[in-house]
Amino acid sequence: MTEPEPRNDLLYGPNDKPRPFAALLAALQHLLAIIVPIVTPGLLICQALGVSARDTNIVVSMSLVISGIATFVQCKRFGPFGAGLLIVQGTSFNFVGPLIAGGVLLVDQGMPVESVMASIFGVVIAGSFIEMGVSRVLPFVKRLISPLVTGIVVLMIGLTLIKVGLISMGGGYAAMGNGTFANGENLLLSGVVLAAIIVLNRLPFVWLRSCAIIIALGIGYTLAAYLGRLDFSGMDGANLVEVPMPLHFGLAFSWSLFVPLVVIYLVTSLEAIGDITATSKLSRQPVEGPQWMQSIKGGVLVNGANSLLAGLFNTFPSSVFAQNNGIIQLTGIASRHVGLWIAAMLVILGLFPAVAGVLQAVPEPVLGGAALVMFGAVAAAGINILAGIELDRRALLIISVSLALGLGFSQVPEFLAHLPAGLHSVLESGVATGGICALLMNWFLPEPATQETGG
Repeated sequence: MTEPEPRNDLLYGPNDKPRPFAALLAALQHLLAIIVPIVTPGLLICQALGVSARDTNIVVSMSLVISGIATFVQCKRFGPFGAGLLIVQGTSFNFVGPLIAGGVLLVDQGMPVESVMASIFGVVIAGSFIEMGVSRVLPFVKRLISPLVTGIVVLMIGLTLIKVGLISMGGGYAAMGNGTFANGENLLLSGVVLAAIIVLNRLPFVWLRSCAIIIALGIGYTLAAYLGRLDFSGMDGANLVEVPMPLHFGLAFSWSLFVPLVVIYLVTSLEAIGDITATSKLSRQPVEGPQWMQSIKGGVLVNGANSLLAGLFNTFPSSVFAQNNGIIQLTGIASRHVGLWIAAMLVILGLFPAVAGVLQAVPEPVLGGAALVMFGAVAAAGINILAGIELDRRALLIISVSLALGLGFSQVPEFLAHLPAGLHSVLESGVATGGICALLMNWFLPEPATQETGG
């Protein structure tokens, strides 16, 4: 059977206003594609660090609210803030691995979980200023961080996240502690979700593939309910409506958490440029020139400003999502008015703790089955970036050394045992080591003036 091609015709441009029913249907399709990626980072980080069920509910709720606010600003545009396109923004996977690794280390050292969360949010706030600054000097940063560096960092993020996905598939850190890790029930739950995603993605229906993850999670959720594995304790004592409260955990700072995130904030900015450019192209808008530059500057600025807001309101950094581009192509609707509907839905869902409680009740193996695919997709995106550049001897040398040191130090941290504590904590992060190495080598190793020949 020949697979149908996605729709390429544009029914509504960025400034067109669809009828309410058409806008609502398009917004629902975007919501189904983004809601799981928005809440998954918060769930995984909180579960890994042992955050209480009630506090996890707050983090998940605020993930939805803050994503809705960012989406609204991106689509509506206020002065220099926003791309003015149908841009969806949500919690970023890029930060999950380093935050879990650094946070678990601090917990193991005896720091209370609440203090670790306060440090994480302090780091999130501090890092947001990097991204806001990047939005003002994009040409310089694009020269400093080439596609080679970006591809290596994105690949490293995906490779380090795969471990997080596998731990979740086995039941998470809690299961490691109580001896149930990777038992038959956990593997059944995660395996069913993983298999469902694979099968759904091979069906000849574009709309079904775009909702594959949420459908697979629904299957896993139903199986978990049958096995009696759903836990709704996150809703205990919760109000009917969750009023956003800034700095619920307080505010602190940790250099060991901050330094690995610097490179990730820079790379996240460049990823946003690519995603916004893709949205511009699908929306039949310029992909070069003043209007395009205004869009990417405004989009990256909101990327950073919203991460500042996220830290203040107890959730994790956000970034421009690529998923919405697939839905634009599928529906032929690029109207930014649809983004306002999406934003309203996200904020409304986030204000009701019952919604976060239902999402939080998903057992970690169910979430892990989906997370493994999403994390693998991050690594694949890095490979795709690298495949688009000329892999000459210089590029292969930079890739080889960066991956070797990044993966090596993270897998054998004992190698760093005699280094100063501050340097040890930074280099132990595979993403930080690989990213810094790629950045420095790309900066200091001159590009060949002519193509090398010979063997």
